[in-house]
Amino acid sequence: MAAQHTPEALTMGVEEEFFIVDAASSELAPRSDSLVVAARDELGRAVTRELNRCQVETASAVCRTTDELHDDLVALRRGVQAAAAPLGLAVAAVATHPFSSWEDQEVAGDDRYQRLEDRYQVLARQQVICGCHVHVGVPDADVAIEVMNRSRGWLPALLALSANSPYWHGVDTGFDSYRTEVWTRWPTAGVPPSFEGREDYDARVEELRATGAIDDATHVYWHVRPSERWPTVEFRVCDVCLHVEDAVAVAALTRALVWTAREEARRGDAVSQRSHEALDAAVWRAARYGLGDELVDAEDERLRPAAEVVQQLVDHVADGLRAHGDLEHVQDRVGHILRQGNGAEEQRELVASAGEDPRAVVGELVARTTSASTCR
Repeated sequence: MAAQHTPEALTMGVEEEFFIVDAASSELAPRSDSLVVAARDELGRAVTRELNRCQVETASAVCRTTDELHDDLVALRRGVQAAAAPLGLAVAAVATHPFSSWEDQEVAGDDRYQRLEDRYQVLARQQVICGCHVHVGVPDADVAIEVMNRSRGWLPALLALSANSPYWHGVDTGFDSYRTEVWTRWPTAGVPPSFEGREDYDARVEELRATGAIDDATHVYWHVRPSERWPTVEFRVCDVCLHVEDAVAVAALTRALVWTAREEARRGDAVSQRSHEALDAAVWRAARYGLGDELVDAEDERLRPAAEVVQQLVDHVADGLRAHGDLEHVQDRVGHILRQGNGAEEQRELVASAGEDPRAVVGELVARTTSASTCR
């Protein structure tokens, strides 16, 4: 008799980008050089600079459980906040700043970032945005491409749950994730195309390099991609989440999506043939409306209430959630987000309660960034 297939569990890790703000004025503060030096005394190389001097990034350890990930993200957020305080700074987990302008910021001095600014000019300087990147361990390069192909239709639901960037220069943009609109201006951002395999992927990346669009594969910024540094598939579609609990739930959903896609590939299930244009439009809709309207159903391409599409994602990956012991936790937290709203809705509530003054809410956003129990 053939041995029964027992799908192995997957590891995960999360990178979070944060804004550095002046603790007194709540303005963005271009102080990443000094903050990273201070934070590394406690956090080591888990904290790094980002493209802009008003940003800092943390990277979790490789985690096997959501409890491990939760505790690590809390420690990282609190560690950076503790390092910021003596410098007169704070960090905020929002994907666009409620009122500061990109025009008052500057690109970091690292060689890589300077090359990006030299090539992309104002496009690079306008990237004053913060995302959340979820890595899931997939050591097989061909399986990684299968995961990409089979995950594309579910990206809008992940974005809608995490959307946390309604303001730009003090104006409510009408988008739940305006970060997505800023980010997708890059020539290699957005939903990836479908690939026939790893050789096809490598050939298309080489085309981009040969035409001068990118220097190398690390400059491919699709919403989901194989990591060039780690044996992982990296999901880059999400805004940074205001609450740690939301980030953990999104990461667990993402890991279960990878697990599900891997099992579909093993069985030889058909891959959805939705057009690239339709997928891009579905992500745009998630960025515009978040959870407040309709999203595109990942399976039949019809518009349905956002809550139904998100629940469809949970149902689709339920076996993957069970395999990692995450089903009840994710159901509870996703239910909470659907009832109370995503980060964009929470920001709007805070601004409304402050007399429609975005400047008045940054202190509360800072406080919620490091709270480990933030249910409204």
